[in-house]
Amino acid sequence: MLKQHDPGDRSAGQLVNCRPISRMNKSNNSLLFVIPALIWGSTWYAIKFQLGPVDPLLSVAYRFGLATLILIVFCALTKRNLRFSAREHARIALQGALLFGFNYWLVYQSEAHLSSGLVAVGFSTLIFFNLFFGAIFLGHKIDRKIIFGAISGLAGTAIIFWSELVSFEADGEGYKGLALLIASIVIASLGNITSARNSSLKIPVIQATAIGMGYGALIMFVLALILDKEFVLDTSLPYLGSLAYLTIFGSIVAFSAYLTLISKIGPGKAAYAIVVVPVVAVTISTFLEDFQFTVFTALGMVLLLLGNVLALYRKAGR
Repeated sequence: MLKQHDPGDRSAGQLVNCRPISRMNKSNNSLLFVIPALIWGSTWYAIKFQLGPVDPLLSVAYRFGLATLILIVFCALTKRNLRFSAREHARIALQGALLFGFNYWLVYQSEAHLSSGLVAVGFSTLIFFNLFFGAIFLGHKIDRKIIFGAISGLAGTAIIFWSELVSFEADGEGYKGLALLIASIVIASLGNITSARNSSLKIPVIQATAIGMGYGALIMFVLALILDKEFVLDTSLPYLGSLAYLTIFGSIVAFSAYLTLISKIGPGKAAYAIVVVPVVAVTISTFLEDFQFTVFTALGMVLLLLGNVLALYRKAGR
């Protein structure tokens, strides 16, 4: 007698469809990885048009304030729940302050003292901080394969920007820039860990990103008031155009993909999207800023890609 299939019993369907589902998940993860890598690789160039009469603190506030408005409208139109408890708001506010506030403000400040290449190399170390804090706060096991991949990626980034590294002057301004950069990386990493923790508590990524950006923007506005910054808006096309690009793509699209990736594969592996960013940035700079593409540039890119393979490759059946 044939056993009648019980709709509530998913075992048969899972056995039949496990491979297609696995392939689909891998494809989705790859897309979530590529999106922030490509977009953030281009934002280095876009940020240049934000530097001018508007204080960086306010530019960060404008960027994430606008992103919040757009995402809140999106959540309302798609009928996503925006009601959270006071404790959940506190968690989202912490994520916003770290990831969408102080992190970016310190990056802008560090670039006033350091070259963009040195900043890019510095931010490539985010993966190590994510692994370290992930082990401490989330109990994640540190994968040796990811560490080797990260070292390869960091070496590749350093080779790409070697001329800027060797030209670094260890004076007061240089040390100040390095201190700001390190503080920014630590804060960004803690923001990544907070996001991963919020996702594990079933706080939806899109809603947390929308509200978190709002908290980040609000904190930056309040800080601007405390520091007596002049509230101005550059109405030039380059500033407004770059602000729109950074808001829609650099903030909404890239962060939504990246934070979703963190919720799926963890902050350690997800941080490799940041390590790949210099490859995209250098490619853009080669065409738009007369960056000199050399053998060392190619070698650096090869090491970066090798690092990706080492860190993200999974054997069949795992």
